[in-house]
Amino acid sequence: MLTNAPRGTKDVLPQQIHKWHFVEKKFVRICERYGFREIRTPVFEHTELFQRGVGDTTDIVQKEMYSFNDHGGRNITLKPEGTASAARAFVEHKIFAETQPTKYYYETACYRYEKPQSGRLREFHQFGIETFGSRNMLADAEVISLANDFLTECGVKDIELRINSVGCPSCRARYREALQDYFRPYYDQLCDTCKDRFERNPMRIIDCKSPEDHAIAVGAPSILDYLCEDCENAFSDLQKNLQALGIAYTVDPTIVRGLDYYTKTAFEFVTNQIGAQGTVCGGGRYDGLIREIGGQDVPGVGFGLGIERLLLLMEASGVTFPEPAASDALIVVMGEEAKACGLKLLKEFRDKGLKVEMDVMGRNIKGQMKYADRLGARYAIVIGENELASGQAQVKDMQASSQSQVAFDRLYELLAGKEMN
Repeated sequence: MLTNAPRGTKDVLPQQIHKWHFVEKKFVRICERYGFREIRTPVFEHTELFQRGVGDTTDIVQKEMYSFNDHGGRNITLKPEGTASAARAFVEHKIFAETQPTKYYYETACYRYEKPQSGRLREFHQFGIETFGSRNMLADAEVISLANDFLTECGVKDIELRINSVGCPSCRARYREALQDYFRPYYDQLCDTCKDRFERNPMRIIDCKSPEDHAIAVGAPSILDYLCEDCENAFSDLQKNLQALGIAYTVDPTIVRGLDYYTKTAFEFVTNQIGAQGTVCGGGRYDGLIREIGGQDVPGVGFGLGIERLLLLMEASGVTFPEPAASDALIVVMGEEAKACGLKLLKEFRDKGLKVEMDVMGRNIKGQMKYADRLGARYAIVIGENELASGQAQVKDMQASSQSQVAFDRLYELLAGKEMN
């Protein structure tokens, strides 16, 4: 029906938007404290960017992307995640030629075709950060620290950081053989998707959501037993950095993340408070991504954090969101001359930053007073013939249920909370 939003999408009404503003402001403030700067990228990109960047063995590329041919015959995809777009912008604008590292943050809408459930929609929104240019594990620790600080400041509870290393192409080649040797006897029991993954990317079988495949994967070899010396040292450095920062973590070898571009560090902040989808924030290192999409050999690390899931978690944690400020006043007018005076005051007060309204429905004075009450306005400023003649408005304090006369040229002082002599 035309009056129903498409399945898997959700309107954010004025009654809820203050919650979004609350977390958006927190995210911007903490990113700026860490030295990250905002980037905004298009909502759609060339499909090949995600095929090459995210990986054609991922569920996102194989099953979930919203792709179409535009009127020019170009294959276009609505953005399923934010990292590939940030990397494309880094390459296109030759940011690699500038002093590194480059540190971006963003808020973006993303689109994936999958079964809607608690905390997961087909149109959803992400906070994300990316650090390009550093191979040092300090960059990884900083990314994790920012996520940890943000979630803490948002007041979420019962959340756990889990980390892993997914190695590099060198040590993953040996791990790939070990996984194929392990899964080969179970091949006929795997789902069709994992049968395809067996040859193309057996590591993704560990991340399969099928209960049967998950049970088979429990006994699979651990990537940590196959790390090369460089990856092993990097994972050790990361843990030392997290310990120095006082950030608690659990090493979880089953974390492989759902995107092919990850190398070395992989991490998730998980919770059991929002149903089946336990990951609130996930990220890691992707040293080959920029090279894969046509750029230079520039490393990167970052995370994505689902805003809808975050808000669900905050509500489950009992977080109190500040309510939006009510109107400072409603100007109540009777007659054309009073309306002209009211409009002049309305303009003056708004220009000075006050939140002031007038009735636009043509209600009588009784209706206007009821409207002031529904708005939660602090004051109702009544202007009629008598008030115009005396130069004083009738002002009702809606909280104290008191009434007084205030000269027109003193109204701003009253509304702004200044001392009235």
